Amino acid sequence: MKRILITGGAGFIGSHLCESLLTQNNEVICLDNFFTGHKRNIVKLFGNPFFELVRHDIISPYYCEVDEIYNLACPASPVHYQYNPIKTIKTSVMGAINLLGLAKRVKATILQASTSEVYGDPLVHPQPESYWGNVNPIGGRASYDEGKRCAETLFMNYHSQNKVNIKIARIFNTYGPNMSPGDGRVISNFIVQALTGRDITIYGDGSQSRSFQYITDLVDGLQRLMNTAHEFTGPVNLGNPEEISMISLAEKILHLTRSKSSITFLPKPADDPVLRKPDISMAMENLNKWHPRVSLDEGLLMTIDYFKELLKL
Repeated sequence: MKRILITGGAGFIGSHLCESLLTQNNEVICLDNFFTGHKRNIVKLFGNPFFELVRHDIISPYYCEVDEIYNLACPASPVHYQYNPIKTIKTSVMGAINLLGLAKRVKATILQASTSEVYGDPLVHPQPESYWGNVNPIGGRASYDEGKRCAETLFMNYHSQNKVNIKIARIFNTYGPNMSPGDGRVISNFIVQALTGRDITIYGDGSQSRSFQYITDLVDGLQRLMNTAHEFTGPVNLGNPEEISMISLAEKILHLTRSKSSITFLPKPADDPVLRKPDISMAMENLNKWHPRVSLDEGLLMTIDYFKELLKL
């Protein structure tokens, strides 16, 4: 039995990771400040004697004895990370420093949930881990993009200077149950709008593309990365290389929900990436042939069912 700390454990990704690790007979400490996390995501875990919930903000140090740390704590959608951009970058940078210090002290392996946003609006397509990115350091998305880039730097420096055992995952767009209906992410936006009969809003002309992986595929990839040999640090892309345009995604969700909603177009936000698609060669080679297994249609249907229940439709 391992003792595992998951920061952001009540969030969308963290709650699924908590549940998965508990089913493997681990002891899990779920740490969250509940800015974007929600107790409804983890309430079913409260009866497990090996699950512990702690309300805490990683901007302040946290002390515990653990074997592994998954650092998932940071608001990840523009509506949340732009609400308080200074707090967002402090979460990424100061949070990384505090958790790396903890990992150094207790000799724990620590995994950083980085993001495809480190590639910015990419000039290389698809994006391999060797690509340095095209990020505006003073734009509206910079508190998240640059915060995650700085966290990666801190992780690599703690590894090279202090021999901390690190793993870095660059997570591409992920969806599934436990998403918040108001988080501003494209799939949750489209599904909620379709289910409630509101117009589906596309920012831009709808030609911009994204690649979407279902949550169980990501959780599998994170655990495989955590369990790699010490010398493998990443960063490694975790995402689905199947690309889809926003207009095609909107039409697919309208079909799957049988919605009569219309599609409307609004101006594209500044610095919003035009293309986003991971090169997952490194993940396939180093994570025991990891690749996404859940198709977009299958995953969307499960996510639609979740939102129907959440919204009581």
